[in-house]
Amino acid sequence: MLIDTHAHLDSRKFDSDREEVIQRALEAGVDTIVNIGFNRETIPTTLELAEKYPFIYAVVGWHPTDAVDMKMEEDLAWIERLCTEHPKVVAIGEIGLDYYWDTSPKDVQQAVFREQIRLARRIGRPIVIHNRDAHEDVVKLLKEERASEVGGIMHCFSGSWETAKQCLDMNFHISFGGPVTYKNARVPKEVLERVPLDRLLIETDAPYLTPHPHRGKRNESAYVRLVAEAAAEIKGISWQEIAKITSENACRCFGISR
Repeated sequence: MLIDTHAHLDSRKFDSDREEVIQRALEAGVDTIVNIGFNRETIPTTLELAEKYPFIYAVVGWHPTDAVDMKMEEDLAWIERLCTEHPKVVAIGEIGLDYYWDTSPKDVQQAVFREQIRLARRIGRPIVIHNRDAHEDVVKLLKEERASEVGGIMHCFSGSWETAKQCLDMNFHISFGGPVTYKNARVPKEVLERVPLDRLLIETDAPYLTPHPHRGKRNESAYVRLVAEAAAEIKGISWQEIAKITSENACRCFGISR
């Protein structure tokens, strides 16, 4: 069975057929989905999904592109309360830095990132990292804030092996999504080949980053099998073995019992 470790099934892109999308995931062998609530709008809708479906878990946090909208004290207290009181919340995320979209100033992003790492360390929860065009600063802040004490996941990893190695040394798992299935994705394939099996995770980031051969269309959790198959080919083992290993890794990282 497969685990999709990162999805956004509460997205409005699924409003017309969400039940069917979830059913297709189950039929494809996906028995656990981790949905991400990353701002004031999506945290409640993520919790609704987790409360409705026993096989959907929640990650809550503040996305760097929304950092400028965060009410630091109030929203950190909300995240802490959910992490400590809600039985389906398994991590803080997705948090990090995004220097591609110009929606939140870098200093604001960094402040919000630091505070959420500190919260994670205080309550002992893993963190899910969003990193876009900010590899150096993400690694720097993770080191400065001692994120290795909680570890977590480098979501949809797109960096170099050197960056991946630094993250592995800080107790992080490296997660791959649809881009690793693309024919021209040389670097992600090379990094995946070198990531130890016990630190490897797979995801969809649905509805985004759809894998081949559905690229250009809406992504969904059922397609995590395509990522598993690509990872299996790169690692030289069966996709069933990848499914077993990555599922065990995800359960250990998130503290999920199946």
